[in-house]
Amino acid sequence: MQNLITEFYTILEAVRDFLELGGPVLSWIVLLGLLLWMFMIERLLYLFFSHRIALREVIATWEARADHSSWYAHQVRDQLISQASMKLEKNLPIIKTLVVLCPLMGLLGTVTGMIEVFDVMAISGTGNARSLAAGVSKATVPTMAGMVIALSGVFLSSWLQKKASHYRELLGEKMTFI
Repeated sequence: MQNLITEFYTILEAVRDFLELGGPVLSWIVLLGLLLWMFMIERLLYLFFSHRIALREVIATWEARADHSSWYAHQVRDQLISQASMKLEKNLPIIKTLVVLCPLMGLLGTVTGMIEVFDVMAISGTGNARSLAAGVSKATVPTMAGMVIALSGVFLSSWLQKKASHYRELLGEKMTFI
């Protein structure tokens, strides 16, 4: 048990050191990444668990209708498909926005880190390599973190979008006209 606690503190120290290495912008990027993954996990949970129940309810509602061929029936069908599609695509715009925002925050970290480098150069010249290195790390680490988070989000958000489109088409095929 003591080893587990020691390992936990070691991990916390490493995370703290990493956040300090990247400066204050890196904390915002990590927060955005956590928010992004929270929304993506919510969408995954919906797809794998709740969507099947919602799909069955929509199909049951459609099948319970006596009229499947009138203009009004077509409108009801389109409404049911649209409502199911809205549930599928919930939070996808937020996910896409967060994916775009992460590299931009990384760029902000680059700019603030380079400003720090220029401040050090203005005060002490180029002779203080340690201070210059700290500024360069504050310029590069947030950029890297923003890109890593954005890349992970791009792949999953595009997969979620494809699944939403696929399920919408599938629902349209299952809700047949008579």
